[in-house]
Amino acid sequence: MRTKVITPDPLPDGPFAKTARGFLGYLRTEAGLLPSSVEAYARDIRDLGNDLAAQGVTSPTDITPKILADHASRLSSDRGLSGSSVARHLATIRVFGRWLAATRRVEHDTTTLLETPSRWKKLPGVLTPGQVRRLLEAPQENSEKPEAIPLWQRDRAILELMYASGLRASEVGRLELTGIIDELGVLRLTGKGDKQRLVPMGEPAHNALGAYLHEIRPKLVQVGLAKGERRDDGRVFLTRSGRPIERVRVWQIVKKWASVAGLGHVHPHVLRHSFATHLLAGGADLRLVQELLGHSDISTTQIYTHVDRSGLKATHARFHPRA
Repeated sequence: MRTKVITPDPLPDGPFAKTARGFLGYLRTEAGLLPSSVEAYARDIRDLGNDLAAQGVTSPTDITPKILADHASRLSSDRGLSGSSVARHLATIRVFGRWLAATRRVEHDTTTLLETPSRWKKLPGVLTPGQVRRLLEAPQENSEKPEAIPLWQRDRAILELMYASGLRASEVGRLELTGIIDELGVLRLTGKGDKQRLVPMGEPAHNALGAYLHEIRPKLVQVGLAKGERRDDGRVFLTRSGRPIERVRVWQIVKKWASVAGLGHVHPHVLRHSFATHLLAGGADLRLVQELLGHSDISTTQIYTHVDRSGLKATHARFHPRA
């Protein structure tokens, strides 16, 4: 399996560019971040470096708290970024600042005085159970043109698993055959930061996955072999050419079948949000949902407690002594 090499837009030559490359190398090799995460860090560091260069600052040793505060202000005023986007940039800068200090490239971490912009928490979009049912039932034999390999069965398995197990789009692509623990009906997933977790998949998703593995995947593997090489890398979900499916293709699959189902703006994370929200609405413990989602911090999971208000009045009436 080939490792994706991150090639961010070049920074102006100088001490900052050299240091930035060292930082990204640390994230890849020592911190073990996924390529997509390193790429996000690279974009933020590139923006910082280019902005500092425009202000005449070319070395990390010349960065002061005021310079960083001015950079954050320009992200908002000049580029029109939202508070959450600026906060993400600042999170990258803080990690960069700690690394600079830890590796003795600077004497003090100047990022500790940065303030995170206050912002409203945006509640995630969620489908109703009925809408989820329409989406999951959209892929079927008469829903697309006749093909030698009916990919609608693959797509249904993907949608079922994303809702049943809360998979990210990237986790769909990385799911390996060895990660299916069939006798227990669970998946072993590798999420952000290469953290592994076990999640159940439920009977409908288990059945859809089994149908795909027995009827469709072998045909896709043969397509790859016919091209003169083994191309599947042991991944579960493959493209029509026999290669492992990519995150972007997962997005396209979700949007395609959402359109067929007559639903509005639906993307992979909407299924993940719906998975978490419906579990909590059904009485699941917040810590359990945190574990299933693979969140390191429970505050990330707590946003879902604000989404479902359907039982709020009934719960208040049932348990409050003066309701």
